[in-house]
Amino acid sequence: MKPCTIHPSVHSADYTGYDTKTLRDRFLIETLFEPGQTHWHYCAENQLLLCGICPDTTVSLQVPDALGPEPILERREMGVVNLGEPGEITVDGARYAMDANDGLYIGTGAGEVTLSGAGAKFYCTFAPAHRTCPIRHIRFEEAEPLRLGSADACNERTIYFYIAPGVTESCQLMMGITVLETGSVWNTMPCHRHLRRMEVYLYCRLPEDQMIVHLMGRPEETRNLILRNEQAVISPSWSIHCAAGTQNYAFLWCMVGENQDFKDMDLVDMADLY
Repeated sequence: MKPCTIHPSVHSADYTGYDTKTLRDRFLIETLFEPGQTHWHYCAENQLLLCGICPDTTVSLQVPDALGPEPILERREMGVVNLGEPGEITVDGARYAMDANDGLYIGTGAGEVTLSGAGAKFYCTFAPAHRTCPIRHIRFEEAEPLRLGSADACNERTIYFYIAPGVTESCQLMMGITVLETGSVWNTMPCHRHLRRMEVYLYCRLPEDQMIVHLMGRPEETRNLILRNEQAVISPSWSIHCAAGTQNYAFLWCMVGENQDFKDMDLVDMADLY
């Protein structure tokens, strides 16, 4: 039995009546990584599938029971980043040594995928795909960096692109990690949303006694969620997404939709936030 938490689509008019528990139930992924466990989460909006795997033995990747009997990559592509100790991923017999912060892209149509490595933390994302793109192992030093922000604005950060146009070809999945400099806490401000893509943030590199205050919702009626280390938040296409932490941190982001233009954003001026 391979259980999976289903996160249904939420209409932009409905969340305004949610209490804190309901808001967290709908948008927060509290647990992804536990030793020897695999945690599956399915976002009904854009059919984004996520899982966290901490293998204590070799784990063969199998689709959750709720999502049908076909092979997991029959109509999906996959992105992986290792947030833990070194591990290994095998795709149809080809082995990839996954150091900390290494990424791997696997195109649709691949067969057997196994993951191993005590202490490894594999964050896996899956998106529907209609064509096959080549497998690529993306070492952290090979990710494409983009520096943004400033120390004065407390948002000095570097975005490292793992899966994106010009870096790693994919059908629709985009994935990367943003690392904030010491002294910076805002991951973006002014904030934004993008109608043609949904996004998930997985916050990491945060001490256990620190926290993230994540802002979401429509600009004229925002809500906040409190997150801890290695928790994720779902951002529907209608929702803004930005956050401040009690100290600097990093976050893995993945996006799925009809558009892979990273700069295609609906920026929201700070004066328009309520």
